[in-house]
Amino acid sequence: MRGARPERALDAVVRGAIRFPRGARVCIACSGGPDSVALASLADRLARAGGYEIVLAHVNHGLRASADQDECVVLSAGARLGRRVLIARPQLARDDEASLREARYEALARLAQTADARFVATAHTAEDQTETVLLALFRGTGHDGLAGMPARRALAEGIELVRPLLRVTHAELATELRRSGLPYALDPTNAAARYRRNALRGPLEALRVEFPQLDRAVARCAEILRDELAGTDRARARRALREKLRAEELLRDVPFERIEAALGASERGTAP
Repeated sequence: MRGARPERALDAVVRGAIRFPRGARVCIACSGGPDSVALASLADRLARAGGYEIVLAHVNHGLRASADQDECVVLSAGARLGRRVLIARPQLARDDEASLREARYEALARLAQTADARFVATAHTAEDQTETVLLALFRGTGHDGLAGMPARRALAEGIELVRPLLRVTHAELATELRRSGLPYALDPTNAAARYRRNALRGPLEALRVEFPQLDRAVARCAEILRDELAGTDRARARRALREKLRAEELLRDVPFERIEAALGASERGTAP
């Protein structure tokens, strides 16, 4: 995100993805890693301006020696922000990716219920979306898999899971992290080859050298496909605008971001 004040552009992207009502309470899933701590910083700033409340929610699986250190990092970040921290320590029967993911979401749902929160926000990024789409593709998925992670979905009765960072990259969050000065921890299992997602990261880093917009492009494709599958108003408006530009032979000259900005302005009733 270019410009003298990149945090303003980042705030605008996240604010557009969140849209929490005033007075709402939101659990921010915070592992203690850099992305989730950056989300906590962003959400804290936006919540103060938007009139809603945030609580940090940490799930400690206790599977590695540094797990308690991560918990301490989250507690420290919460203290620095002046935000309440809730912690879950689920009992695990297995430690494979699917079991860990299921246990984490179940724990987050319980923490949200404890906090009387209607929303849980996670720090999944554009890079995470790329990995999700590719893993689905390698499994021979259909349209639903290629649409990647949804930006919003039901987590439990009365609780919605929100992923406001699917258009945001690690590099952009690193800028927010430096600005905030909050502590964070690095997860050593991010390099563990036993997890399939990690096996993608080396090849993807090499591809990003040649295709620096790779993650934005995959996130964009996944978002468009998900809108089309759901038959949303945005999908219909996007198609209509693209057809109009195509008829005027202007489509090749108008980037996706300009089209989305025009659609957003139309939805808000403001000039693009």
